[in-house]
Amino acid sequence: MTGTAARVSYADDPVTAWAQEVAAGEIVAGPYIRAAAARHLRDLVEGPQRGLKWDVAAARRAIEFFPKVLRLNGGQFEGRPFQLHPSQAFRIGSLFGWKRYNETHGAWLRRFTRFYDEEGKGNGKSPMLGGIGLYMMVADGEPRAEVYAAAAKKDQAGILFQDAVAMVDQSPVLARKVSKQGENPVWQLTYTGRTGDRRKFRPLSAEKAQSGPRPHCALTDEVHEHPNRDVIDMLERGFKFRKQPLLCMATNSGTDKKSICWEEHQHAVNVATGVVEDDSTFAFVCSLDEGDDWENDPSCWIKVNPLLGVTIQEDYLQGVVKQAKMMPGKRNGIARLHFCQWTQSVTAAIRRGPWVACRGDVDPEALTEAGYPCFGGLDLSQVRDFSALTLVWVLDATKDAEKLAAKTWFWTPKDTLLERSGRDQAPYDLWAQQGHIEAVPGERLKYPWLADALADLNSRYAPEVIACDQYGLERLKDSLTEKGLVLPTEIHPQGYQKRVLDKIPDPTNPGQEVEVYLWMPDSINKLENAIYDGRLTVAQNPLLDSMAASVTYAENRTGHRMFDKEKAHGRIDGMVSLGMATGMALCRERGVQEVSPWADDGFSLEDDLWDLD
Repeated sequence: MTGTAARVSYADDPVTAWAQEVAAGEIVAGPYIRAAAARHLRDLVEGPQRGLKWDVAAARRAIEFFPKVLRLNGGQFEGRPFQLHPSQAFRIGSLFGWKRYNETHGAWLRRFTRFYDEEGKGNGKSPMLGGIGLYMMVADGEPRAEVYAAAAKKDQAGILFQDAVAMVDQSPVLARKVSKQGENPVWQLTYTGRTGDRRKFRPLSAEKAQSGPRPHCALTDEVHEHPNRDVIDMLERGFKFRKQPLLCMATNSGTDKKSICWEEHQHAVNVATGVVEDDSTFAFVCSLDEGDDWENDPSCWIKVNPLLGVTIQEDYLQGVVKQAKMMPGKRNGIARLHFCQWTQSVTAAIRRGPWVACRGDVDPEALTEAGYPCFGGLDLSQVRDFSALTLVWVLDATKDAEKLAAKTWFWTPKDTLLERSGRDQAPYDLWAQQGHIEAVPGERLKYPWLADALADLNSRYAPEVIACDQYGLERLKDSLTEKGLVLPTEIHPQGYQKRVLDKIPDPTNPGQEVEVYLWMPDSINKLENAIYDGRLTVAQNPLLDSMAASVTYAENRTGHRMFDKEKAHGRIDGMVSLGMATGMALCRERGVQEVSPWADDGFSLEDDLWDLD
């Protein structure tokens, strides 16, 4: 178990007790929820060194507010005390229990100012957010607190707000102390604090955005429906007037990986898993594990539906799964809304499980010394982005069972790396520090510099040929010529056209010839076959991993595919270079490479002499 070893009870500390059960595997949870629990337990031990404090009394006060003060509304829950599910108590307690000492105010203030919550539909996101807003208005002690239920459109903002209004109506305590402005619909809730200050809770949309809101708490539901960052950025700009503001974002999974929701999703995942250190963000991201089959295995449903059996029932999910199987047109919507799978009109091409299985250790020096044939693929992108070279070694040339090893090198301008890291929501700067990317000084990747780098790799590993796209090669060749450098390049078409390299005797038809050609659909097929057959080992690189997850294809009427950079979910330059290198390595039949016995560290001539006796 991560962090604290001694078990605590739910009565003493419901947040830590739940995290411990998740970490121990006693509660079934997805990978990012396990990471969130491990983060809490780890911070109990390491947090004080970063100026953090766990205030269990503050956590319990917020948790207990819900059943003591709030009442639910609608259907079977009408008028019932809002008893938090243990996973909800973990979230509420974490938000209000973690503190950081603030030198300016001379006080322990809340650590978290941002909360991202992604889970399946029907798991009580909206009531939980409404309860947080009411707590922040009436029980947080913030003078003249402003709480907003915010959305891109007025109707969306009103849904969450009306949930809060209904909870006030149902609550004997709040119904006496909170006044309502407007009727059918109510447009504002108002509470007068002990010092006489007035605190308000109201809906807010981009369509009717007022100037200069000063939110103490901002609640944004259905973030996947926000077209841009306008509303959230407007609210966060107003946080500068508050000591300990809180932005809550709740959503189902979305469809657009270039949206604000995907940006916030990726940041939340990176925070939960420790890729990015951000002590101000609390992330609760429900997802399935790799290999989980929601269509046939109900045991995984609870990972993305933490309130399964409480607010959403198994027989209901069985019904929607049956719909997904009977009506393929509904499958993507069901996968997204109920099983937290990000879906899009074009799906990611490379399945994550087989790709992960391909990752391993690749030693270019050892492979070169052993004499394995080597082939390259070079993707020269715009001078302000990434360029990639992949080298592929053929370890076993047996026809249709070739074993390959590959390593990719990346170059990109250093001066714009942080800006692009923020735009793409990827820790490029961290990956550069770790040696996975070479960040070249300047705002542009200069071709004379790149020509030297490629020539150096060419001299070290001696690829037989490097496949390139024609446009990129034309931009590079002037720099190579000026420096007197030569690379063994071959043009690899990027579209559906074929490039014939040679004609060789057909081994199955004596007297006939077959064409040896390069074209992208064939290179893609060869790459996928090597991945899914487990015949490819790829040197581990997180940037290449992210590119593998971003690949999408364009497909013509005959079913042939090519890489589609325009519709890709992110950068894919390294996968293009890997595809070209693989196609180049396997485009013609090759004899089995005989390797010198001296490449075997265990070989000695003395051993062979003993064999002669």
